[in-house]
Amino acid sequence: MLRLYGVDGVDEEGVPLPNCLVDILREKKKLGGGVSRRFAAAMLESGRDPQTTAELIVQGNISFGDVDRFSPDQIMEKEKELARQALSLLDGSRERKREKQEKYSRPRQPWRYMIVATGNIYEDRTQAEAAVMAGADIIAVIRSSAQSLLDYVPFGPTTEGFGGTYATQANFKIMREALDKASQKEGRYIQLVNYASGLCMAEIAACAAYADLDVLLNDSMYGILFRDINMKRTFVDQYFSRLICSRAKIIINTGEDNYLTTSDAVDSAFTVTASQLINEAMGKSALLTDDLLGLGHAFEINPAIENAFLYELAHAQLARQLFPEAPIKYMPPTKYKSTDIFYSHCLDTLFNLASITTKQGIHLAGILTEAIHTPLMQDRYNSLCSVNYVFNVARRLGDEISFKPEGLVARRAQKVLDEVEDFFKDIKHTGFMEAIAQGRFADVKRPVDGGKGLSGVFQKAADYSNPVMERIVEEGIIHE
Repeated sequence: MLRLYGVDGVDEEGVPLPNCLVDILREKKKLGGGVSRRFAAAMLESGRDPQTTAELIVQGNISFGDVDRFSPDQIMEKEKELARQALSLLDGSRERKREKQEKYSRPRQPWRYMIVATGNIYEDRTQAEAAVMAGADIIAVIRSSAQSLLDYVPFGPTTEGFGGTYATQANFKIMREALDKASQKEGRYIQLVNYASGLCMAEIAACAAYADLDVLLNDSMYGILFRDINMKRTFVDQYFSRLICSRAKIIINTGEDNYLTTSDAVDSAFTVTASQLINEAMGKSALLTDDLLGLGHAFEINPAIENAFLYELAHAQLARQLFPEAPIKYMPPTKYKSTDIFYSHCLDTLFNLASITTKQGIHLAGILTEAIHTPLMQDRYNSLCSVNYVFNVARRLGDEISFKPEGLVARRAQKVLDEVEDFFKDIKHTGFMEAIAQGRFADVKRPVDGGKGLSGVFQKAADYSNPVMERIVEEGIIHE
């Protein structure tokens, strides 16, 4: 909320100002009412803009947390003003992206999705520009390892990170500006991806709107299962973050591919489809339209299995037909990659063929040096060469073939659907959160009241106020 209201920067010790203000309310045991009314009262006292007001609060020049000095009507009016500004920010981002997409046009799907992950935003920028020249349509800046466990958003441009680059407001802006120039140069709109997951889902979604990001990784259960973040915290945060995405027209990508890193891709295929349906339901409740639901799956069946490629086709075609209007995100093989880069390149090429045949929406290019080192620019170039070749020579293959009703592919898809139905019937009796606690998803058990971030969950008080959320929900925003 504070970021949507315009608060940014850090204090003298480098602590982000939004966190400083929330900490003040937590110490006063006033988080139950939310931050909006109290910040509106502080702005009435300061008579200044949101950023200056936040700085004055942190400096101790303005009291924060008390609302008795002003009438409820005065505070409500200031809140409405702040909410209008926040919604204008989200609407402005949506409109700017629409104008750029009309000017440069978005390529036809599958969009070719390429990762950069050097740790240095400026080196990421260079590698992103090279990837775009080689054919990439989407650039994903991988986040530094374990940032999902930070309960704050780092500040400023960053040049060091392990396994990726920190997601910050400044880094978003640097990459967005670079990709806008690339769009102009290449004559097609290049989309930008980052992560709204972990302990700062809604906060990063707000930061993304400032910088006109197109896609955010945002899963309803990923943080619970794979980062041991408290499930209550995750469900609350993913809801508000997705409301922000719905208003700013940001596609979400979900993380079903992660299920197959811990479970067998054949035996547990139904958990992927079940998660897709759960993510769709939660996304729709947060007003996300079909074109914003980048539901995930992956090409991860053991290649030693006979007819493994047909199983992969079955799973990919099932996802495509279950969610015909969604930009389905298809992830490349990683689990069975080898240090033999030529073998890995063969796996990726079959993945490319499955993707174009079943008309996936977002295609994350596989890299032949997967799990060996952070990909070099020539690795990305080789990967995209394969993608470009297969997409071109097999563009209409899916239109020319059909699957026999009693054949392996159709029977496999039906078996997965049957298992999904049985699974949902079973967990309906235990409840969703209890099913997670029992390890029914990805074979990972997480207690309802355990995990990281539980201290950030509180019961709403009678005077709780969140006018941004209320406005988005009340207006039922569904922008074409």
